[in-house]
Amino acid sequence: MEELDPHNLGYIELYNLEMLLLQAPSQSANLLTDSRVLSQMLSQRLVPTKDRNPIKKCCRGLSYFVQDNWKRIWVMLLWLSICAGLFTWKFIQYKHRAVFHVMGYCVTTAKGAAETLKFNMALILLPVCRNTITWLRSRTKLGRVVPFDDNINFHKVIAVGIAIGVGLHAGAHLTCDFPRLLHATDEEYEPMKPFFGDDRPDDYWWFVKGTEGWTGVVMVVLMAISYTLAQPWFRRNRLNLPKILKKLTGFNAFWYSHHLFVIVYVLFIIHGYFLYLSKKWYKRTTWMYLAVPVLLYACERLIRAFRSGYKSVRILKVAVYPGNVLALQMSKPQGFKYTSGQYIFVNCAAVSQFQWHPFSITSAPGDDYLSIHIRTLGDWTSQLKSIFAKVCQPPSVDQSGLLRADIGQADNRPRIPKLLIDGPYGAPAQDYKDYDVLLLVGLGIGATPLISIIKDVLNNIKQQKEIEEGITEDGGATKNSKKKPFATKRAYFYWVTREQGSFEWFRGVMNEVAEYDQDGVIELHNYCTSVYEEGDARSALITMLQSIHHAKNGLDIVSGTRVKTHFARPNWRTVFKHVAVKHTDERVGVFYCGAPGLTGELRRLSQDFSRKTTTKFDFHKENF
Repeated sequence: MEELDPHNLGYIELYNLEMLLLQAPSQSANLLTDSRVLSQMLSQRLVPTKDRNPIKKCCRGLSYFVQDNWKRIWVMLLWLSICAGLFTWKFIQYKHRAVFHVMGYCVTTAKGAAETLKFNMALILLPVCRNTITWLRSRTKLGRVVPFDDNINFHKVIAVGIAIGVGLHAGAHLTCDFPRLLHATDEEYEPMKPFFGDDRPDDYWWFVKGTEGWTGVVMVVLMAISYTLAQPWFRRNRLNLPKILKKLTGFNAFWYSHHLFVIVYVLFIIHGYFLYLSKKWYKRTTWMYLAVPVLLYACERLIRAFRSGYKSVRILKVAVYPGNVLALQMSKPQGFKYTSGQYIFVNCAAVSQFQWHPFSITSAPGDDYLSIHIRTLGDWTSQLKSIFAKVCQPPSVDQSGLLRADIGQADNRPRIPKLLIDGPYGAPAQDYKDYDVLLLVGLGIGATPLISIIKDVLNNIKQQKEIEEGITEDGGATKNSKKKPFATKRAYFYWVTREQGSFEWFRGVMNEVAEYDQDGVIELHNYCTSVYEEGDARSALITMLQSIHHAKNGLDIVSGTRVKTHFARPNWRTVFKHVAVKHTDERVGVFYCGAPGLTGELRRLSQDFSRKTTTKFDFHKENF
C-alpha cells in the first residue's frame, strides 16, 4: 500500500492488485541465467527421450543401471561366485564319500550350505568394522572400485545369505539326513559306524541332545530373534502391537538382540568342532574362516571403547527446535579432526550405558566446537530430548528455538548428562572436496551433513577475506596465504522441508551466508512443501506479502532468515538445467541426503544431463 498509494488516498486500483498477485510469484520462481541462447538450446536437447521400441528402452535403462551400480554389481557377482564355488566344492567332495550312499544328496546339500555359512559368518563382520572402512575410503584408492558407503546394505545382503544357508543346512539335516540314517539297514549302516558309533541312533532325540544338535538349535533360535527384530517394521515400531509386545520392539530391542551374536559365534565354533563326519582337526575349518574377521572386529571394539573413554565432551549449548529436533553444541576433544560430511557415534549413560547412535556433524572443521542436530524418532532419541529439555529455558527475543540453554555462558550451570563420542567415521558427503561445483539436496533433517559442508565453504570464504585484508594492510603475503586454495568455487544448496518451523534449525548459518558471501559463491534455496506452488492462486497472498516484506526488511517472513523461501517442491529438471548452463565443461558433485523416494529421480537426471550436456554430474547418496 505504501508503494502503490504514494498520495495516501486510502485505496489502490484493481490493476495494482493484479500486478502484486501475478507478477511477484513469477519473479521469485524464475531462475535467471546469463545466456538465454544457451538455455534455449539446452531445453531443446533435454527433451525427454521417448523410445517406442521396448527393446531400445530396456537397453537404455539397463545401460543407466550398470553405469550407476557397476561397483555394487561386481562386488555382488564376486560374493555370489565365492558362495557358489564353496557350495559346489563341498557338494562334490561329499558325493564321493561313503556317507553319500546312505544319506544321498541330503548330506551334500547340507555340507555345501555349511561351507557357505562359514564364509558368510566371517564376512558379515567386515562391513561393520567402521574404523577400517573409514581408513580404507580416506587413505586408499579402493573407494574408486569398492562401494564402501553401502557397507550396511552389504551387511544385510550377507544376512540374507546366512538365512538361506541355515535353511538349507538345517532343513537337509532334520528332514532328510537323520531320517534316512534312522531307517537304514544294518548293511547300509556299517560304513557309518566310525562317525556315529557301533550302536545305531534309536530316535531323533539322539541327534538333538548331542553337542552338534543343541548348539545348532540354540543358534537358529537366537538368529531368528535377531533377524526378526532387525526388520524395519519392528525396529521402527511401525506395527500396531499391544503395549506389552510393543515394549519388546523398537531400536532398543534391535540393538540388544543384535549383541546376541557373541553367544552365536561361540556356539558356532563349538558346533563346527564337534562334527559327525569330520574327525581330523585340520578338516574342522570353522575357526580358520572366523579367526581373522573376529580378531579384526574385536580390535575395532577395543579401539572404540578406549577412544570413547577419553572423548568425553562438555556441553556448551542446547536448543530444542520445532519438529522435535534437539541441537547440541559441545566442546571439541583435543586432537579431534574430521571432514565435513562425516558422522560420530554418541553415547549418553543417563539414557543407556551401552547404546551408541550415529549422527551427522553439522559444524565445520574450522569451528572450535562440535555440533549435531538430532530428530526424535525413536525411544532413545525421545529420552535424550526429554533429559536435555529439563535444563533449557524459553529463548530470548533474538534467539531461535522453543527452548535453549547457553551452558557455557551461564553463571549457575545446571547439571546436565554426560556425553561420550566415538568417531569420526566416513560418509559419501565427505568427498565434496573433489568437486569445484556442488549441488547439495537435503530433505528435512537430511540437511545435517550438507550444512557442515556449507559452513566449511563459508569458513573458507571468511578466511580468504581475512587473507586479502592482511595483504592490503601489510602489503605482502600473510602466513595463511601459503595454504592451498579451497577447491569449491560454487555451491548450490536446496533444502526441502514440510514444516515452516524447520527453518529455525539452521537460521544462523543461512544468515551468515547472506552476510559474508558477497560474491555469491553459495546459492541457497529453501522450499516449504506445505504451501501451494508459486503462481497458484491459493498461495498468491502469502507470496505477495513475502515479496514485499523481503524487499523492505531483507527478511523472509516464512523462514525468518535473509534467504527467500519458495513454495511446493522444486522442479529438479529446471534446477539441473540452471547448474548445467552456468557450469559448462565442469564436473558437478550432486550430494543427496533424505528419504529414498527422490533418489531415483536425482540419479536419472544426473545421468541424463551428463549424457546430453558438457557438464558431468556425479551423484552421491548419503545414508539417511
